[in-house]
Amino acid sequence: MKITAAVARSGTAQMRLEQLELDELRDDEVRVRLVATGVCHTDALVRDQVLPASLPAVLGHEGAGIVDAVGARVTSVVPGNQVVLSFRSCGGCGPCAAGHPAACTEFDPLNFGGARSDGTRSLRDSEQQPVSSHFFGQSSFASYANVAERSVVRVGPTAALPLLGPLGCGISTGAGTVWNVLAPPPGASLAVFGGGAVGGAALLAGLVSDCAQVIVVDVVPSRLALAATLGAHHVIDARHEDPVARIRELTGSGAEYAIDTTGNPAVFRQMIDALAPHGHGALVGAAAPGTEARIDVGAFLVRAPTITGVIEGDADPAVLIPRLLALYEAGRFPFDALVTEYPFADIDRAFADALSGDVVKPILRFPHRDRDTSAGAAR
Repeated sequence: MKITAAVARSGTAQMRLEQLELDELRDDEVRVRLVATGVCHTDALVRDQVLPASLPAVLGHEGAGIVDAVGARVTSVVPGNQVVLSFRSCGGCGPCAAGHPAACTEFDPLNFGGARSDGTRSLRDSEQQPVSSHFFGQSSFASYANVAERSVVRVGPTAALPLLGPLGCGISTGAGTVWNVLAPPPGASLAVFGGGAVGGAALLAGLVSDCAQVIVVDVVPSRLALAATLGAHHVIDARHEDPVARIRELTGSGAEYAIDTTGNPAVFRQMIDALAPHGHGALVGAAAPGTEARIDVGAFLVRAPTITGVIEGDADPAVLIPRLLALYEAGRFPFDALVTEYPFADIDRAFADALSGDVVKPILRFPHRDRDTSAGAAR
């Protein structure tokens, strides 16, 4: 079938809307008509080849949509179901069996390989040349996608589907890291470095966990203002204050828990230095391969913190996404305050606004059509 997709091609920082050909479903796949998809910093890193991946490609990995068709072996969803998409995992390795699919031993090839596990790609362009597909198991910058059943999480028919795509990655990463890895007890202090979508989700998760102090550090005034509106107990503008000194002043000896969502080596160092003795910090921000950070070995030894690298919040999407949705519907996790919507055709503007800090989490809305007949159409 013909679909409309945003294609990242080598040598340009922009994406071009093109008509592509989507191949037939495999027995273990679900064809999803995308309603909306989030824009994530990882998409920009791959588009710009900071993180290596095969181009041309259809990126996108925070999709939400409606099941259009299912393969012969699919049992968890049927056509018409509303679904949120998430990353791909094999389901058979040790980490998957232990409930840690984000640590899947096949995570890199399944999510960054640009193809199915058998090497086939589901997309071809107008010249019948293959286009990399199945990015993070999805390639959701497209009106339709063929995805593995393990990447599909069913949600109820009344769920606010256009908002939910980021639950599959950015929101799950922030919240899952707080709940699954840091696990702060009520009354604890939590420092969040970076007030973007992942940091905003970490902030909300800290509030759900009844942290006594949730402190957000950023350099963008609008993000700090939003964090305060969402309930942060303190916000720190790192342009004007030393965040390490300020966090120690606020907490007495440092934050008991912290998360760095930026991937910036200097910020990572600040997170470590801001931890209390025996504090626990998590790194979730991506950086270019080869990026290194310096630490004070003596201070690290004396303060004895724990530092954990975390992918996708160490979450099982089938467990975490329904929890996030339930909290949102109960008014306890208002992640919709992070969202700004764009028509799919404005994908490049959405990326630019996210990069500038003008918006926190862009969501692209797809035009409502049963089948696409022309590229670039938008409601």
